[in-house]
Amino acid sequence: MGQAWGFGRYGGPEVQEFFERPDPVPARGEVLIRVEVAGVNPLDHILRAGLVDGLDGGRPFPRVLGMEAAGTVLARGEDVDGLEVGEAVFGFALTGGGTYAETTVLSAPHTARVPDGLSATVAATLPVAGTTAVDALDQLGLPAGATVLVNGVGGGVGLAVARLAVGRGLRVIGTGSTAKREHAEAVGVRFVDYTAENVTAAARELVPDGFDGIVDLAGGASLRTVAPLARNPRDVISVGDMSVPELGGRFVERRTDRRNLERAARLALDGLLTPVITAVHPLSDAPAALATVESGHASGKVVIKVA
Repeated sequence: MGQAWGFGRYGGPEVQEFFERPDPVPARGEVLIRVEVAGVNPLDHILRAGLVDGLDGGRPFPRVLGMEAAGTVLARGEDVDGLEVGEAVFGFALTGGGTYAETTVLSAPHTARVPDGLSATVAATLPVAGTTAVDALDQLGLPAGATVLVNGVGGGVGLAVARLAVGRGLRVIGTGSTAKREHAEAVGVRFVDYTAENVTAAARELVPDGFDGIVDLAGGASLRTVAPLARNPRDVISVGDMSVPELGGRFVERRTDRRNLERAARLALDGLLTPVITAVHPLSDAPAALATVESGHASGKVVIKVA
């Protein structure tokens, strides 16, 4: 039996609980891992609230929170290629196993080896934030010297997008609250504080002819404020708002396969996708870790160190 943090029914933080569960048995196309580090993401509390279908694998309650992790392979299900028992791996829990737990199952086609020189802590941040950054910027396809606005730059995905964009030679402007300034500027962002200045006016002053691309992490009214700043509406890519086509933009096209994970890992090793990790919590402190992210005020990436 191992400890896990999850939820007994859909709802808010009040439905969360610690519980004991036996090690999951890896099904076809899954690997059982001993979790070393789990990443914490907004998707975790969105799933807990019951707002997204199809990512629970049909598993009964209580369900374990978490979508990404790094750890060591303990066992393999049938039809698993390229991953061996004893190897360090990182990936997505896309079949409902969760990752805020001592052991869990990852989807093997969406799991990769951790390369030499990359820590488990960094690897655990790459499945969600790292590959999302790669996907959004690939979708834009901007050349070096182009301008990009990262709307909501201060969180884990936003800072990953910003760091990668700077590494690609883009001029990066980012919006966020005052508390996000330090981390954003540290990765090379020209920061616009939406709590202290008019975003539209400040952005137009910096880039009078309009942005070559916008990556939106905030959605909602914030997205609608910045979308007109793009020179071409099609070059607005939203990670946080599926209604973006109404504005002429596009929702991010996600690639969660092993090849993209391996690419993100290489970028991290090269220093182009190194996450800004601002908090490392033990599993016993998982409620606080998720609460920080759910508040919307988290700067950078929050992780849970399990092992």
